[in-house]
Amino acid sequence: MSMADFKPIVRKLRCAVYTRKSSEEGLDMEFNSLDAQREACEAFVASQKALGWVLVPDRYDDGGISGATLERPALKRLLLDMDVGLVDVVVVYKIDRLSRSLMDFSRLVEAFDANDVTFVSVTQSFNTTTSMGRLTLNILLSFAQFEREVIGERIRDKFAASRKRGMWMGGWTPLGYEVRDRKLVINEAEAATVRMVFERFVSIGSATTLSRSFTAEGILTRQGKPLDKGVIYKLLNNPVYVGEAVHKGTSYEGEHEAIISRGLWNKVQAILSDGSRKRGAKTRAQTPALLKGLLFGPTGCAMSPTHTRKDGKLYRYYVSQSVLKQGANACPVGRLPAAEIEAAVIDQLRILIRSPEIIVAIWKAAREQDVGNIEGEVRAALLDLDPLWNELFPAEQARIVQLLVERVDVATDGISICLRTDGLTSMIQDLRRPAANRLGEAA
Repeated sequence: MSMADFKPIVRKLRCAVYTRKSSEEGLDMEFNSLDAQREACEAFVASQKALGWVLVPDRYDDGGISGATLERPALKRLLLDMDVGLVDVVVVYKIDRLSRSLMDFSRLVEAFDANDVTFVSVTQSFNTTTSMGRLTLNILLSFAQFEREVIGERIRDKFAASRKRGMWMGGWTPLGYEVRDRKLVINEAEAATVRMVFERFVSIGSATTLSRSFTAEGILTRQGKPLDKGVIYKLLNNPVYVGEAVHKGTSYEGEHEAIISRGLWNKVQAILSDGSRKRGAKTRAQTPALLKGLLFGPTGCAMSPTHTRKDGKLYRYYVSQSVLKQGANACPVGRLPAAEIEAAVIDQLRILIRSPEIIVAIWKAAREQDVGNIEGEVRAALLDLDPLWNELFPAEQARIVQLLVERVDVATDGISICLRTDGLTSMIQDLRRPAANRLGEAA
C-alpha cells in the first residue's frame, strides 16, 4: 500500500452560529431575521465540511437586543462555552451582529484569542490571524460604529422634531391621560383628580397639607399608591396638563387636549415660585394657633403659642407667661404640647355644641338678635358641624374656635371651656350657607 492511499486526518472544528436582531419586530413570524442569518451561516459551515467544520447543537440567538452592549444572554452563554472548550469557531452573518462598538469588539477578539477560537463573518471575508486581516476588521468595525452613531443621531433628530410638533412619543403616561392610537386622550375619571390637585393647592398653598388630606380621603394614584408630596409636586410641575409637549426643557404646543386652564396653571406656578419654606411660613402665618388668646394656666396667666424645630420637624407648644417671665417653677403646668391640648378642646367643643342646653341657649340668643325663624334649623346645623369639621381648612377651624370659645382654663387635673352664645349664633348663620361657599371663603 502506497503513501498516496492514506488520507490526512482532519481535526473536527466545532462551529457555533451567533445571531442577533436589535428590535423585536417580526420575531413572531414563522421565518424571521434570526432564522435567515442562521440559515446563511449553516450553509457556509456545510461548505467547509471538508475542512472538518461541524455545527454545535446549541443555538445562540439574541432577539430584540441592541449590539451596543455586551449584556446579552446568548452572547454570555457563548463566551462561557468558549471558556470550557466547547467551541472552536464562531460564525456570524456580519461582524456587527456581534457588536457595533469597536471597544466592545476588541474585548471579544481578546476572548477569542485567549481560547484559540476563530471568528468568521459569512458576508465579509478576512483572516484575523494576520495583521492585514486585523486592519480590515478594525476598518469594518469603525464603519459599523459610525453607522450606529448616525442612526442614533437620526432617531434623536426625529424624536426632537416630533416633540416640536407636539406629538406624543411614548414613555410614562401622565395621570389624567391614556394612550389611544399613539396619542394622549383625556381619562375623565383621572382628570378630575388632577384638577382637584391644582385647585386645592391654590386654596391651601401646601403640598404637605394637601397630601395629608388626600391620604385621609383615600385618594390614590393609578397604581393604587397615596398621592404623597412628591407625586403632587410632579403633577403641579408637569406642563402636559396645560396642553404642552416638552423636549429638553423647552415647551411646545401639544397635540393633546389640556386638562387645566392656563389661568389655573399660572396661579400654581406663582405659588410654587415662592419656595416651600416661604410658603410654609406664609401658611403658618395665615393659620394662627387654634387657642391663641384663649388658653389660661392654673395661675390665671395666659399661655402663648410657641414652637421649636428639631431634625427638620416643627414642634408646637403653649407656654405659660408666668414661666416665661419668672422661670420654670412659676406654674404647675408650664408647657403643653399644642396638638394634644387643641385636640382635647376640639373634642369637648364638638360634644358641647350638640348638648340640649347649648341648643336651647342658641335658640334663645337667635330670637333676641332677631336672626329669623331658625328654630327648626338650629339642631340640624349643629349636628351637621361634626362631619363638616374635618372638611374645613385650618384657618377656618381656628376662626370657628375663636368665635365659639370665651376661654379655656387648664388645671393639673383637666380643662374647662367657657362658650360664647353670641358666637354660636354667628356660627349658625354661617352653617346655613352652602358648604362650597364656606370652603371658598376659608381658602
